[in-house]
Amino acid sequence: MNLKRRNGSRAIAALLLFFIAQIGLQVGLAEPTVTTTAIAILPQTVARLTTSNNQPIQVNGLSAATGASIVSGATLETGADRTATVNLGSLGTVDIAPNTKLVLTFDDQGNFKALVTQGCVKLTARTNATGEIATDQNSLGKTDPATGGVLEMCNQPGAPPVVGPGVAANAGVGAGAPVGAAGGGGGGLFGLGVPATVAIIGAGTAAGLTPLFFQDNPSGPNP
Repeated sequence: MNLKRRNGSRAIAALLLFFIAQIGLQVGLAEPTVTTTAIAILPQTVARLTTSNNQPIQVNGLSAATGASIVSGATLETGADRTATVNLGSLGTVDIAPNTKLVLTFDDQGNFKALVTQGCVKLTARTNATGEIATDQNSLGKTDPATGGVLEMCNQPGAPPVVGPGVAANAGVGAGAPVGAAGGGGGGLFGLGVPATVAIIGAGTAAGLTPLFFQDNPSGPNP
């Protein structure tokens, strides 16, 4: 009798262990599988602003001066007496003349573009980068990433855009350009500018006059 009871207890215990194992297996299968996927985050290019004499310009409608960070898609606007340069590191630089408004975009694949609404811009692209200048209507030029290059343009109200070497330089581009260089100001006779100086000399010569600094020394040669 005792033997039967023992065998019965062992059978019940075995069945209980079997049921417990089945329940544990089902619970384990019901749990959701959690997987972790690593997402690669590329570093974003951040450009740096330099302004003439550290005077502020408008960036996205806010005041910004030398040292400010410029992100892609920013709108930059200079005043009548302000110039600026945006340094994009390995991509290149964008020099901005007074009275200029533009949208600057760039990416980590070596592309950057200055969309000029008004004013003058000089874009300098390094090798392995592609620089582009454009208006709201169309693109006006791109640099060759194999060699880099320089693009200059002016987009003034009431006139078609002008592209070519020296176009923006004459308007006084860049943070290092002297304010008032636009329109040929600065330099020349009495600071009137080179074009004005040439005009004065030409007019005097046509009237039979010799400019003072071209006349012989009335005191005679120095001893």
